[in-house]
Amino acid sequence: MKSLHVVSRSLTLLAVFCVGFLGLMTGCQSSFFRAQSPDSTEALVEDEVAANLVGKWALPTGLNGQKVEFIGLVNGLAGTGSDPPPTPDRQALIDDIQTYDVDHPNEILSWNSTAMVQVTGIIPPGAQKGDRFDVLVRTPRRSETESLRGGWLMPTRLREHAVINGSTRSSLQLAMATGSVLVDSMFEGSDDEMLERRGRVLGGGVVGKTRPLGLAVRSEKGSITVSTLIGKAINRRFHRFEHGIKKGVATPKRDNYIELAVHSRYRNNLSRYLRVVRAIPLRQNSIEMPVRLERLERQLLDPNSAAKAAIMLEAIGPEAIPTLQRGAVSEDPEVKFYSAEALAYLDVEEAAKPLSEATVEPAFRWHALTALAAMDQVAAYDELTELLQANSAETRYGAFYALRTRNPSDPLVTGERLGDDYFYHVVPSVGEPLVHFTRYKRPEVVVFGHQIDVRPPKYLFAGENILIKGTETGELKVSRFQAGDGEDRHEICPADLNSMI
Repeated sequence: MKSLHVVSRSLTLLAVFCVGFLGLMTGCQSSFFRAQSPDSTEALVEDEVAANLVGKWALPTGLNGQKVEFIGLVNGLAGTGSDPPPTPDRQALIDDIQTYDVDHPNEILSWNSTAMVQVTGIIPPGAQKGDRFDVLVRTPRRSETESLRGGWLMPTRLREHAVINGSTRSSLQLAMATGSVLVDSMFEGSDDEMLERRGRVLGGGVVGKTRPLGLAVRSEKGSITVSTLIGKAINRRFHRFEHGIKKGVATPKRDNYIELAVHSRYRNNLSRYLRVVRAIPLRQNSIEMPVRLERLERQLLDPNSAAKAAIMLEAIGPEAIPTLQRGAVSEDPEVKFYSAEALAYLDVEEAAKPLSEATVEPAFRWHALTALAAMDQVAAYDELTELLQANSAETRYGAFYALRTRNPSDPLVTGERLGDDYFYHVVPSVGEPLVHFTRYKRPEVVVFGHQIDVRPPKYLFAGENILIKGTETGELKVSRFQAGDGEDRHEICPADLNSMI
């Protein structure tokens, strides 16, 4: 097995020999040599560069979601729960309840305000300790529970399960889940009874242990030397701070494996992070760099190769900024976008404006907003704020999401929490009124614009127990009906969305 040094040296000597040989043929009138020598030389250089990229020596690992699950208990039900049948799941739940020093768990399970449920979640790749993820809850087969509506999932320890030699084995606790259950019928609008017994807790799962990514060195190239060389190359380009100490993101663990921490600027775009990491050269020669930058600039300015060239330049780092800046002022929309996107991950101010302009194109929108959210520059904040007034509903909410991702404490996107159920945000906007609610990661309602009038039909039902109707005075009457909950409740409010909520 040849080492990286030997391969690199051999290719370099071969390139020098070819160039020298072609130089000796200057006096020859053969059209073959005159036509082929520039292309052949550049192709040879391209091959050598490609052979020295991290991606040629290692493959990314840890990209699959990690399924975690356990049996949980939902309480707070309005008489729609049930006593679960005697099964191994019931016993597992009782054993878990007793770890909280709760007396008489069987009595609790018998209440019609509780229900045993199966809880499942997927921890995404690269998840950090404390990150949140959605969990799904559903009643087991043979359950007599009628509905999980209005329920609260009690703290549930989630584990990974695997079948080994015919036996099911469980890992240690990997996450914790708890929160308000939103039944699927709230979103599906169906009379299917199963949808009442199935739901989700948005952002209810909390990761207990960071899931690092990794690079697996190709089997034919694995060695301590290669693993160390790859780690050093990556750490020249990316670093992080741990307890105030500057550290590289790559940690060689074995001769064939490098652990890879997620750089904070790429936490919302792992696929791009891995593409950039794989494009990092193992060795960077300052003498050859101008030639390589010139070649990549030609590729960047060609729409057919702009996307790949932008990644290669981003992998080089700050030295590539001037090249990318020239691409960001191109008249070609693809060249302009790919250049600006790479500049954003290098946190260069000039990226903000072209990325904002690119959001009008659906194919670019998510990538542009995600890149703007990754920037620390004030210009990025200003552009995202402007996009809150865009005509496109997708762009407006996307800009809001990017602002909240960028800085959750920003007063513009902080909002308020109504009870334990959801977050409520009112965003100043001069555009068309817009209301957005999400069923992913976070229970929230975002209202764009103030004084949005509500003109209900004669009767408007908000779920099963709330009725809204107009009054003769032009106001709204909101009524809540709940069986077994004492008197019905009524409120009168102005006929606008904010007051109604």
